[in-house]
Amino acid sequence: MTIPQTQKAAQVLSPGESFSVSIRDDMPVPEPGPNEVLIKLSCTGLWYAPPPTFSSFSSNVRAALNWATYNPIIGHEGIGTIIKAHSSLSSSALASVGERQRNTSRHVPGTLQQFVVADARFLTRIPAGLREEVAAPLLCAGLTMVGAIDKLDSSVFLRDAPKDEEEGGFWVVISGSGGGLGHIGVQIATRIKGYRVIAIDSGEEKRRLSLECGAEAFIDFKTTPEMDVSARVRELTGGEGAHATIVVPGTKEAFEMAPNVVRNMGVIVCVGLPRNEVELPISATMCAARGISIIGSSVGSEEQMTELLQYALDGRIEPVVKVYEFEDTADLINGFIDDAITGKVVVKIPQ
Repeated sequence: MTIPQTQKAAQVLSPGESFSVSIRDDMPVPEPGPNEVLIKLSCTGLWYAPPPTFSSFSSNVRAALNWATYNPIIGHEGIGTIIKAHSSLSSSALASVGERQRNTSRHVPGTLQQFVVADARFLTRIPAGLREEVAAPLLCAGLTMVGAIDKLDSSVFLRDAPKDEEEGGFWVVISGSGGGLGHIGVQIATRIKGYRVIAIDSGEEKRRLSLECGAEAFIDFKTTPEMDVSARVRELTGGEGAHATIVVPGTKEAFEMAPNVVRNMGVIVCVGLPRNEVELPISATMCAARGISIIGSSVGSEEQMTELLQYALDGRIEPVVKVYEFEDTADLINGFIDDAITGKVVVKIPQ
């Protein structure tokens, strides 16, 4: 195809409380450098973790609100076709990965544009037959959750815990269960791992989605006081609490709740992204006395990504996706801030 010199892109301007999103059509099309390829994008997911309070958001909203330094072009769940490669690209070069980590939409421009340059060593082939709008959310939201849930396998206590219902089952609490990450996590935990999930979120729509994805119970944190949430979890789990909890919302309140919903020797997996100054509000004495493990989880491996895409192709994992136009980007980010969006958002890239 003929590659144009300029392209359409969405830029975040004046990051902060008065941010805006500008749709421009005069952005230069980049040239791939060593080990890089140029990709013509067809769609991109927008990352979103639901907030119990105003202090918890995804990387896209963190960028808009200037909570950390991001590239003006955000987005990092892009799907597209390679249309050009750098002349130095070779199989031997692709086998060598030793550079410092560079994150899409932070260190390099993101996927809310028509063309993007990417390091060929970190691309994932999308299986034939898998719809692009289904694959896109799995590239970050899905991989984040499978990476977090797979970390439970390394716990000796959890590995030896009974998995079948006759023995009580392996209980996992997933907070933020109705959001873009959470609802995929519920599916992975129940359909792939066979865990029994207690979902925590708010609102009837997120209750319905969480239960449809496989959760055995739903607790609405907005209508249930914190101590009643933990009491309800203990009631469901035979008085012990869950074996583990995945904390998707990155708020102080969500992390304060975490040790109260797990049993002694339980595991807390930290996924959410709060403001940088928010620290874990958990007593060191409590961790030691109760034997609680705290694990941080960012994303997952290439092997996990390949497996997850195959699960989607087989129909075992089905992200709930709403597809929007490119011009809706600003409204979508504001919708994230207002916690007005359920499931996963995918934006169509102009062709």
